[in-house]
Amino acid sequence: MLKVTIDEQTLEVEAGSTVLQAAQRLGIDVPTFCYLKRLPPLASCRMCLVEIEGVRRLQPSCATAATDGMVVRTNTPLIEETRSSMLDMLLANHPLDCPICDKGGECELQDMVMAYGPRESQFRDEKRVFHSEDIRLSPVIIMNVNRCIQCQRCVRMCEEVVGAVALGTVEKGMDTAVTGFEGSLASCDQCGNCVEVCPVGALMSFPYRYKARPWDLVETDTVCPHCGTGCQLTVGTRKGEFMRVRSKWDEGVNHETLCVRGRFGLDFVASRDRIKQPMIRQDGALVPVSWDEAGDYLRRRLLAVESKDAGGLASPRLPNEVLYQFQKLMRTVFRTNNIDCSSRWAAPFDTLGPLLGTFYSRTPLDDVIGNDCVLVVGGNITEENPVTEYLLRDGARRRQTGLLMLSARPSRLDADARVVVRVPPGGEAASLAAVVAGLVAAAGQALPGAAFADIGRPAAGAGSDGPDRLAAALKEGRSVTVLVSVDLLRSPEARATLQQLNNLLHVLRLLGKGPAMQFLFDRANQMGAWDMGVLPAALPGLRAVADDVARATLARNWGAEIPSEPGADLDAMLDLCVGGRMGALYIVGTDPLVAYPDRNFVTRALGAADLLIVQDAFLTDTAGMAEVVLPAAGYGEESGTFTNNEGRIQNVRKFREPVFEARGNLAIVDFVAALRNQALRPSTQAEIFDEIARLVPAYQGLTQDGLGADGAFTKAVPTLSAGMLPAPPPVPTAADRLMLITGDCLFHNGYLSERSDMLNTVANDPYVAMSAQDTAELGLSDGDQVIVRSGQGELTAQLKVDRQFPKGLVFVPENYRALRLNSLLRRGEYPCAVEVQKAHATLEVDRPGRIWRGV
Repeated sequence: MLKVTIDEQTLEVEAGSTVLQAAQRLGIDVPTFCYLKRLPPLASCRMCLVEIEGVRRLQPSCATAATDGMVVRTNTPLIEETRSSMLDMLLANHPLDCPICDKGGECELQDMVMAYGPRESQFRDEKRVFHSEDIRLSPVIIMNVNRCIQCQRCVRMCEEVVGAVALGTVEKGMDTAVTGFEGSLASCDQCGNCVEVCPVGALMSFPYRYKARPWDLVETDTVCPHCGTGCQLTVGTRKGEFMRVRSKWDEGVNHETLCVRGRFGLDFVASRDRIKQPMIRQDGALVPVSWDEAGDYLRRRLLAVESKDAGGLASPRLPNEVLYQFQKLMRTVFRTNNIDCSSRWAAPFDTLGPLLGTFYSRTPLDDVIGNDCVLVVGGNITEENPVTEYLLRDGARRRQTGLLMLSARPSRLDADARVVVRVPPGGEAASLAAVVAGLVAAAGQALPGAAFADIGRPAAGAGSDGPDRLAAALKEGRSVTVLVSVDLLRSPEARATLQQLNNLLHVLRLLGKGPAMQFLFDRANQMGAWDMGVLPAALPGLRAVADDVARATLARNWGAEIPSEPGADLDAMLDLCVGGRMGALYIVGTDPLVAYPDRNFVTRALGAADLLIVQDAFLTDTAGMAEVVLPAAGYGEESGTFTNNEGRIQNVRKFREPVFEARGNLAIVDFVAALRNQALRPSTQAEIFDEIARLVPAYQGLTQDGLGADGAFTKAVPTLSAGMLPAPPPVPTAADRLMLITGDCLFHNGYLSERSDMLNTVANDPYVAMSAQDTAELGLSDGDQVIVRSGQGELTAQLKVDRQFPKGLVFVPENYRALRLNSLLRRGEYPCAVEVQKAHATLEVDRPGRIWRGV
């Protein structure tokens, strides 16, 4: 430790600390413009200059390392004069248009001038003007170049944190101007992080422009609903109307950064697609009714179907308290374990449970990224969890974390990775098995052989150079984190993939690597949904339904018996519908008609249910098929908690009132229970949280007041390991056809994002991504309209050639409802074999007098 004295106060700091960091620890205010905590120092603005004893010139405190015995002064007359002069130079060309500037009231330049600036400028020349009008760089970002103070925060944030490199500078000195390529940001992520870090009004949010002033806003701290990273948001409303989103450096996992969905995609709360009042089906059409009328009708219908099976599907975008109460309703009132929380894949609890209980690390992402190696398995982290990608890039560039990538789809993070392995879709299990075999072979006698009786070298073809390089990198690493895309659960091989992940983590533990593992969920509360027991084979706390002790504990507290047999997942529930055995199917906050990977089958199944109840904020395709529709509060209209990918539970706060006749989700669950002449206790959000904290082991001891600004971490609850490690799966044979996969894209992740006007404005048109090699062989060019055809159906969209894509892979994002992508898919088959051809829109003549229209 080093001893430093600043303004006659002495403290000890670690070697490598800067003078600015030391001053901040002492609570001494040193002004800065170009400095940002998460970026390397630039020292260009010269506002943070300090005097150091024994050094002739003033030094930038942000870039000066502290030394033992250093004596620093931050407020001498020379420093004050220098700061004033620097501010005078900035003001020399800065337009004095504060009354109309969106940054007015929270402008760092205003604050600095008030605190340190000259009372009269020494400059009398005409101000330099770049443009007389503001420049619209993108649908969401507008720029006034004249206000720019050349701090470079935006350029560095874009390149070093986001990785987009969409902003740059032209010219030099006082003529430096920040701009996008050819004055546009058409190819950037549109994340708006440049707007967030701009200290003045040079970069502005176009959707927020001229809408309000900071002092007009009521701000509410909450959590982003778009993915499982769990970013902190501060939502600003004016007279109850949504205005903007910003974020804070010192709160949450995201450290001020947000992705495009988090910053600009919350306007879905004002969607025109809201359900205004309850509806029941009469003569084939949904008819608006009162809540009392809906209750009377639903009571009669529930009574009529109570002799048949019941089932429930709830969205992992709902708060923990709603999910917990929903599974309690299904288990105690409807007397069934037919419960699920995903409409896209099934979670094989027999392999998922041990993986979560043994290896899941409920710790800060910053900590697990700090491990020596981070292996990212599956998916595309750039588009599924963008802010997690920012943190990983920071780890690779500043902390020297070794990034290892294994996936079918490329991501922007590949550029920062030490090893990148492309695998065929569905081939993740075989590739992981090859990595495990490589680690076991390399370790030799260092591992207990009995534990690996079934582990052999995978069949020829699986042990390619890629898995061998991964194994070598993992063996060399001192500590290892494995981040797993939830996309892996789409495949029929999900169970085998999870088994091989178990194998890998087990071997890494035996090698002394202290492995940590976390999922990369693309739904805001998927972890919470699992923890709350919205699974057919698992109770709250991820305890098996067959666990007599766990079941008895819950039954005693709930005052009702719980069925002892595991229930049906969504796939099996749809089979019950088709077989005529499903009485009431209750769907809350999700749209399986769009998301389930077989539109024809799910349409037939939902139509065959005796009673389909849909509780939702939006009039979804599934709601359009329902017999009873109950309007629910949406995001921001009720309070609760989310549990993010880290296992961090955070407050989701209400910032507006439910619209029209919508009721809170908890109130509707109580309403349905009362129709069955039963009551769920407790029933308020705070009381339910307390019950969760009492009955769910990972949440025990938590209090809502104790969550604070950063939330609180749930606890890992160890379970028994799986024992003998299973043999590697067969190596998938190379397909001679194009194989279709799906997933999220940057601007959309379905349901919520598709109802955001701003995201629909910035998003690309629906597209089909393919490799340059495949498109060349098919005679296709970037931008062509193409038809993708499977044995089930077809769609038409614009072709996007991706030179990083492997041969044989076709990707279509799942989030464009109009595409009806799931019409191409068939349950149990993933990836899906397809054909791709150019779509012709012109009239052609194939013989005299005979005209045919191209597809």
